[in-house]
Amino acid sequence: MVGRFQPFHLGHMSALRFALGTADRLWIGIGSSNRPPEAANPFTAAERRDMILSSVDAGTAARIAIYDIPDVANHVRWLDLIDEIVPPFGVVFTNDRLTESLYSGRRRGAVRTVRIPFLDRDELSGTRIRNMLGGGAPTSDWQRLVPSGTRDVLRRRGAATRLADL
Repeated sequence: MVGRFQPFHLGHMSALRFALGTADRLWIGIGSSNRPPEAANPFTAAERRDMILSSVDAGTAARIAIYDIPDVANHVRWLDLIDEIVPPFGVVFTNDRLTESLYSGRRRGAVRTVRIPFLDRDELSGTRIRNMLGGGAPTSDWQRLVPSGTRDVLRRRGAATRLADL
């Protein structure tokens, strides 16, 4: 499962639980891991890893592995890079049509794609949460949209100030 997790929110948590409901182990790819901080990608790969691991219990943490997936300018190269970074896998959990299309059209390696049910997509959006944080929304407004571990990481890292500055 590849995502930007900017930030890791309750929709991502739901997707993680869904994937772990059908797989014993889950490889999580932190997408755009090589991007410098900007409004749409304000958190480093290490911060996003911290958000995920701080938001799951020990049993779940033992069933996942997290990998940094950098952006590259070529979609085919991106798939090859994932193959180089991540151990072998047979299923890709995604809601991204491009990712689904890339894997479905791939000739080598049989990889099945599984669509993840969205959880309250209008409410649980990284863009919306970043806008709330950077726009000075009351803390209670954005806090209810993220797991407590993510909430703690965002506070500790000064996310509201960072987003306002970006």
